[in-house]
Amino acid sequence: MPADIRLLALDIDGTLLNSQFVIGEADLAALRRLHDQGVHIMLCTGRRHTFAMPIAHLLGFELWLCSSNGAVTRSTLGETFHREFLPATVCKQLCAHMIEFRGGTVLTFDKDTRGALVIERDDDMQESVGRWLAHNANYIEYVSPIENSLTEDPLQAMFCGSIEFVARAERRLRDFPLLPTLSILKTQYDHRNLSMVDVLPLGVSKGHALTRWATAHGVTKDQIMAVGDNFNDVEMLAAAGHPFIMGNACHELKQNGYRLTLSNDECGVAAAIDLVLSN
Repeated sequence: MPADIRLLALDIDGTLLNSQFVIGEADLAALRRLHDQGVHIMLCTGRRHTFAMPIAHLLGFELWLCSSNGAVTRSTLGETFHREFLPATVCKQLCAHMIEFRGGTVLTFDKDTRGALVIERDDDMQESVGRWLAHNANYIEYVSPIENSLTEDPLQAMFCGSIEFVARAERRLRDFPLLPTLSILKTQYDHRNLSMVDVLPLGVSKGHALTRWATAHGVTKDQIMAVGDNFNDVEMLAAAGHPFIMGNACHELKQNGYRLTLSNDECGVAAAIDLVLSN
């Protein structure tokens, strides 16, 4: 493992956060050591920017956030590097096509007020993401029908709920006539019976956002290290010359030949970073 890493791209949930939604002390210390050596840290997450910010602040230094699965790249100081929106006209057609899944549909807008998240009803989400609904209550606006909220372009649409619910949503989504113009990114936690499918503009992903930022800052693929644990991290891992997956990563990712570190409950991020720093 070469020591000339200039950028670390790091997933949050299931990677940086352990199963208690806390950053392990060893992970925190390792990230600070890496930052002190001049390495850029970028958190790459499916969370929207505002929901990821409290985690970023725990690190104790300024950094870049790739949020909403790559739709927004913005610093913790508020500087926006890039944004991409899902056209409202496309989103309206998508909502109509997925009408039977309204109880698990969420639209995300790039704002820091109520209405950043729009839901028509949440009956198919309460059991799987009740904690997330409670944490984001101040930002959720309930609009019926949900299409009435689309007076501006959202960042993304999400279908969320149990694994079985989202599997049905995926099958229905495959029949959407405009599917070739979209990116579909999935996150799944089997132990929580939770699955999420994000619908974004074509080409939007953590990997595309990471490559865009790295290119603009003169960082090559061989100088990028990435650590992730789920399906929506695949493009990010592919964009890095030195990809690691967590010990708690889904089975499918473990078949892809990525270097395996410890789990998120064993400070796997620190273990991966220590391999780099030791060289």
